[in-house]
Amino acid sequence: MLSLLTRLVVAAPKRILFFVLLLTAVAGAFGATVDEHLGAAGFQDPGSPSARGVKVLSDKYGQGDMDVTLVVRAPGRVLDQAATAAGRELVGQLRNSAYVSHVESPWDGSPQSAGLISKDGKTGLIVAGISGSENDAPKFAKAVTGRLTGPRGGLTVLAGGTAMVASEINDQSESDLVTAEAIALPLSLIVLIWVFGGLFAALLPLVVGGVAIVGTLGMLRVITLFTDVSIFSLDLTTAMGLALAIDYTLLLVSRYREEHAQIGDRDEALRRAMTTAGRTILFSACTVFLAVSALAVFPMYFLRSMAYAGCGVVALAGLYAVVVAPAVIKLLDDRIESLNIRTLFGRRNPDPDVRRSWLYTSTNFVMRHALPCAVAVVVLLLLLGAPFARARFGLPDDRALPTTAQSRQVGDAVRSEFPADPAAAVSIVIPNAHSLSGADIVGYATALSQVSGVEEVATPTGSYVHGVVAGPPMLPTGAKDGSLWLSVAVPGSSLSPQYRTEIDHLRAVAVPNGVEALFTGSDQLNRDSVDKIVDLLPVVLSLVAATTFVLVFLLTGSLVLPLEALVLNTLSLSATLGALVWVFQEGHLGGLGTTATGTLVADVLVFLFATAFGLSMDYEVFLLSRIREHWLETGDNNKAVGLGIAGAGRVITAAALLMVIVFVGLSTGEVSFMRMIGVGLALAVVVDATLVRMVLVPAFMKLVGKWNWWIPGRLAEVHAAVGLRES
Repeated sequence: MLSLLTRLVVAAPKRILFFVLLLTAVAGAFGATVDEHLGAAGFQDPGSPSARGVKVLSDKYGQGDMDVTLVVRAPGRVLDQAATAAGRELVGQLRNSAYVSHVESPWDGSPQSAGLISKDGKTGLIVAGISGSENDAPKFAKAVTGRLTGPRGGLTVLAGGTAMVASEINDQSESDLVTAEAIALPLSLIVLIWVFGGLFAALLPLVVGGVAIVGTLGMLRVITLFTDVSIFSLDLTTAMGLALAIDYTLLLVSRYREEHAQIGDRDEALRRAMTTAGRTILFSACTVFLAVSALAVFPMYFLRSMAYAGCGVVALAGLYAVVVAPAVIKLLDDRIESLNIRTLFGRRNPDPDVRRSWLYTSTNFVMRHALPCAVAVVVLLLLLGAPFARARFGLPDDRALPTTAQSRQVGDAVRSEFPADPAAAVSIVIPNAHSLSGADIVGYATALSQVSGVEEVATPTGSYVHGVVAGPPMLPTGAKDGSLWLSVAVPGSSLSPQYRTEIDHLRAVAVPNGVEALFTGSDQLNRDSVDKIVDLLPVVLSLVAATTFVLVFLLTGSLVLPLEALVLNTLSLSATLGALVWVFQEGHLGGLGTTATGTLVADVLVFLFATAFGLSMDYEVFLLSRIREHWLETGDNNKAVGLGIAGAGRVITAAALLMVIVFVGLSTGEVSFMRMIGVGLALAVVVDATLVRMVLVPAFMKLVGKWNWWIPGRLAEVHAAVGLRES
């Protein structure tokens, strides 16, 4: 197939490039406005009990899908006459705004109003519900609050809450993407010119990456017509598109130059490069594709969006690497070697004899001391991974934003200045309360109010404190369509261990007649989403492990090397994830400029696992395919390992350096979990390209010896029929 493709490229490179550019232009035109159709949420399980409870509150009680919190600062006290007049005018405008479902303020005169005034009495909170689902509510909130914030009648108004946090994360991520590109592209081009040994050759991966990225944006725009897609898929598309394009084109160009140096004919060199490196590129793209596609198993649209973007950009980067790159190489012909910056520094192209390289020397040193080298690196990786045992998971809040963000300032004010966190309130929704009598409802509310730590339980019939009726109805009167809503006031932060213990005690209270009760609130949304991830994680791990095992078996014709690959990649990933816990959860190294909240975003860690695993397998395929070539030529395990690592090592090292530059650009973002993604992927690449590929791979393969290539007779027949061969 690749030989036929090469003949087509050699015969008609201009037509091929014209067709690809035409497709790219169509995709670019359609995908140009994709960012306007993306959402900033998607971390929650939409089918969880807590999410279902939120929907009932929104649909039947008008509580809104998300909330907006306004911090109102007065020059004196918020209940002074002038501040009260200005505050009530502000509340009136908010209530009359579109998409606003309900509003609570310090000037309502209700029992809840006292909790909306700061400890010093100078600041008030206005809490409003915003309709429009996870995708539209942030846009509506931004439109509503844009007219209300700033100086107003002697008051200073700031906007926050979950809807505004999502809106500002959306805006910040778009700004961060521009910054990342401004950093990564110039640095990458400089390194590419040096690594590729020429300006034209250096521009090749940027061309491949560019058409792959634009094509993926068009795909994402099509997907938005049918389902929700996260704004963060844009960051992944850009980073992975550029990184993989660099990887694949570097591998192809390096092999092309190697073959040309041996035979002198450029067309034949291109054919040989395509049938060897081209096969490896397609195989590598399959491994990354399958690893990232496992994210589609999860119901959270953040993770599914990463699967859409990752699969799209990997598929196009791999395809265009074997279509666009060879067409450009054919058109450039001898000019691909022109404008070589190395000559300005008196440097030659790399010595084609890998036996004289430092990689060959270092690999043989490792193999001579295989056991101590393997033990030392394994211990180091286990130590780096140890903090992962302390990992705690949650969902992102306003602290994912920098301190300059308005919604972050609102969140900081609520946590530090007010006696209670409005987010700590727990709503209990009974969707079908037809079988409950008034006595049942009173009995359940009374039992809830007697749970240690509960301050008050509000129902449509009255409020209860420690089992005693404390006041008149505090919620919309009567059940709506046979449903029932109870609000439970629990003091303290929703992230504290004590708060979670109290919620567990509330859940333990028996619901009359065994009817279903849905607990909602920030803690419940956190728990349900994390529980869903934990439930599905074994399925995802099994899928990734099984596909990896099969693909490496098809590549190597061995049952042992796939097991080694899984073990080594697991060690590498454990070190990366442990380091992320140590920095971003526990706050060491200043959290690299982020706010450590004591938890990590579970969705992000799952995404990091799948993506980093796929990228690790990307290098594994590069390396093992070259080692197998030499094994088939020599039949000597040690010689094959030495020559394979020395031959592929230069490509892997250069590709890893360029990939790190791309991911470091991503880590400059101001959204904390996107910074964690950039740092995590960069760290995973560094660990994989150094400790794993240069030490553990040769050490393990030396220790295992000829058994690396063991395969039973029946499976040997299978591999002979369907396995990958370098020709």
